[in-house]
Amino acid sequence: MRLAWKLWLENEGKVFGPGPAKLLESVSDSGSLRKAAAELDMSYSKAYWTLRAMEEGLGFALLTRTVGGPSGGGSTLTPEARDLLTRFRAFETEAEISLGTLFAKHFG
Repeated sequence: MRLAWKLWLENEGKVFGPGPAKLLESVSDSGSLRKAAAELDMSYSKAYWTLRAMEEGLGFALLTRTVGGPSGGGSTLTPEARDLLTRFRAFETEAEISLGTLFAKHFG
């Protein structure tokens, strides 16, 4: 038997979790929402609307977007998005440790 769990943040509905965290990490790595969506085998439309729903639920922008130009457009994470991502990943890590301890206590 093993422990399975999933964490997400809510604010009158789900606003952030592991999937959205992967999307932001991919945008950070690739510099593009479109590239991030492709890397995650997600349609651009789904990535765009996921991002919009997160921004609405969280109350702040997650990406700074640059349109077109000689070098093409792109996206970067806002400072608030970087902070959210860092805190969420740290929270996940601590939760995994705590839940593992509790699992061992009750089922080990």
